[in-house]
Amino acid sequence: MMKEQIVYEDNHLLVVNKKVGQLVQGDKTGDESLLESIKNFIKIRDAKPGNVFLGLVHRIDRPTSGLVIYAKTSKALSRLTQMVKNREVKKTYWAVVGKEMIPQSQRLVHYLKKNEKNNKAIVFPKVTEGAKEAILTYHVIKTLDNYILLEIDLETGRHHQIRAQLSKTGIPIKGDLKYGAPRSNPDGGINLHARKLEFIHPVTKEKIEITAPVPQNDAIWRACE
Repeated sequence: MMKEQIVYEDNHLLVVNKKVGQLVQGDKTGDESLLESIKNFIKIRDAKPGNVFLGLVHRIDRPTSGLVIYAKTSKALSRLTQMVKNREVKKTYWAVVGKEMIPQSQRLVHYLKKNEKNNKAIVFPKVTEGAKEAILTYHVIKTLDNYILLEIDLETGRHHQIRAQLSKTGIPIKGDLKYGAPRSNPDGGINLHARKLEFIHPVTKEKIEITAPVPQNDAIWRACE
């Protein structure tokens, strides 16, 4: 039910808690995207004639879950897109990784280059032609029997950044076969969750802070919350 996935909505924007496997917008698979589902939902709910305006502000990968912002007006879309570019939208992620001896907190700086062929980020330790700087900071916030939960603050927003950087550090995300996890998750997803968003509302100028519950169908996620 789309209604249950909407965690914040006003006249200008709408924030959804994306499920594992959902597409944020249409791609070559032709599968229905969240963008289309939300448009249809608003059209029916608000009995809107004609097309519903909805713009995607930023994206998260299909196998991940968590918060995605959509804009309901063109003014909000252009302002929010600019804010994301200027890093004025603070994004906090949760990731479950294998239990390894790692520092409790670490700032990772790498250089990432996208390989279009296999849709994967190649990670370099130093400045490399064609590669973009990628920075994140992680903190260990919970220890489970076989896993640890990291809270991650992104300083840059690169393609597959968290997945690639953690993998390079020797702690691939649970279920992420593409980046070196030993096995997949039953739902085909990975244990990476866009947990929190903080930003100044592009129109009303009030401070918005939104937290998304973790997927409840995953016992390890439930143990983390």
